[in-house]
Amino acid sequence: MAPRKPFLLRIPPDLWHELEAWAKDELRSVNGQIEYLLKQAVQKRKGPQATEMRSDKPAVEGRGE
Repeated sequence: MAPRKPFLLRIPPDLWHELEAWAKDELRSVNGQIEYLLKQAVQKRKGPQATEMRSDKPAVEGRGE
């Protein structure tokens, strides 16, 4: 696995709780969920011709991912 860059992220408690619930629904940690969402946003920004970024955890079936 490639090394990862640790950094501090400050977010409001209500957003943390939403991310925590969402992560639980998709069987991810909050950190994993944030990383997944950031990767999705970068892919969307790059457009359809960009190569897909590697994900550490496969998408949960039935979620349309």
